[in-house]
Amino acid sequence: MPSSCKDIRAALAECLQNSDCVMIERNKASDCLRPPLVDTLPTKCQQLKRGYGECKRGLVDMRKRFRGNQPIAVSQEIEGGSQASSGQLYAGRPAFSSGVKVTDGREDERANSGEK
Repeated sequence: MPSSCKDIRAALAECLQNSDCVMIERNKASDCLRPPLVDTLPTKCQQLKRGYGECKRGLVDMRKRFRGNQPIAVSQEIEGGSQASSGQLYAGRPAFSSGVKVTDGREDERANSGEK
């Protein structure tokens, strides 16, 4: 198996082993992935299942054949971490260079009185 899907497969297996479907109801992990029981899985396991399916599909997708699958940061998905995107536009300039404009809520009063 190519290394691009190994991490998400391991995370899915761990999530299934810790789910109620396997631990309490004593079903096989393969049975928990099938339609009658798949709805009882936690949301995290369902997301990992979908991500694993997309990863496997990307292995045979001819459009991605030369580029390969995108690297998957499973640890961020599991731990709930997120990365802030830089918001790049064309030519490498940031989309929001000035950031968020801070206001005090009295812009209408200043506009009417002529202040800046």
